[in-house]
Amino acid sequence: FPYRLRRRVTPAADTQQNNPRHRYLDLACAATSKQFKKMGKNGKKRKESSAPMVDADAPPARDTPNKKKKVVAASAVVRSAEVDEVGPSGRGGDIKDGDDKAFRNKEKVLILASRGITSRYRHLMSDFCEMIPHSKKEPKLDTKDDRGVINEVAELKGCTSAAFFEVRKHKDLYLWLSKTPNGPSVKFHVLNVHTLAELKLTGNHLKGSRPVLSFDQSFDHQPHTQLMKELLAQVFGVPKNNRKSKPFVDHVLSFTMADNRVWIRNYQIVLPSNKKGNQALDGMNLVEVGPRMCMNPIRIFAGSFRGQVLYDNPAYVSPNHLRAQEKRRDSNKYATKIKKKARRTAHVEKFQQEAGELDGVFDEDGSE
Repeated sequence: FPYRLRRRVTPAADTQQNNPRHRYLDLACAATSKQFKKMGKNGKKRKESSAPMVDADAPPARDTPNKKKKVVAASAVVRSAEVDEVGPSGRGGDIKDGDDKAFRNKEKVLILASRGITSRYRHLMSDFCEMIPHSKKEPKLDTKDDRGVINEVAELKGCTSAAFFEVRKHKDLYLWLSKTPNGPSVKFHVLNVHTLAELKLTGNHLKGSRPVLSFDQSFDHQPHTQLMKELLAQVFGVPKNNRKSKPFVDHVLSFTMADNRVWIRNYQIVLPSNKKGNQALDGMNLVEVGPRMCMNPIRIFAGSFRGQVLYDNPAYVSPNHLRAQEKRRDSNKYATKIKKKARRTAHVEKFQQEAGELDGVFDEDGSE
């Protein structure tokens, strides 16, 4: 039986090896090896003799007080290792005393859609994946009732936010933006969708570059708009030093609040060059890239895809209700046509002209 399953790690060794769990494993191996030495060949415990056994390779014996000091020192080292592993921030040693490594934002966004998504909305979702390089795409979600499954999928993928494209009746697109797993979440009705391939504008920017987020001042007027602003900033804001992003800022994402709706535009930053070939910041221009859309907020929930309703838009009208009104107007067309025909017949009978003297001049009898 080996005395050590792994070599002892000194306190000055690497922090990955200086783990209290490994120290507990060393102590357990040492205790097991001492019991093994006391066992005989038949596996029975040896009888303790009056004379102590002397091991040639063992270090010289010390007094009992020194052994107690050893135990106390070992426990102190274990406690210090536990404190170093947790760190003062309480997040597994992200921030340590004397550590020059900058904080790394590990925000990730889960992007997925429901069954029945159309081609235009699928292209819009792919445009979202290109604008958000720190996103993770997931196959279509089968269920439409239990949206709490998205929180579990986001946890498995290591994502802190989720963007769910829910399509109903192959016509209406609803966009859910949520902070998983505790919320809050916002449900939008997406209108006036124009994808990147559909617009064919002249603007273009690097794929994976970090955007400048521009918000209208009207976002700061009401509490629910402030919440939407913070949620949009956390979803569309690309973390610094992300492995899939590029260290360039060459486009602007504009969020404008007008008519109680959020209008999204994407612009490229164009810097004109001087005669020497250097780029000047004075004549900076913005060229639209796409995509563009309009989002009408419906409700804001306290939880992720569920929970207490924090805000309900009173001016929102369901697209099903609008389509029902159009059908009622179309169904009244035939009735209106019949009424017009009866009105015309009554008008002709009422204002019928009397026969004149020259009415029968060109008749067949008169021509002969």
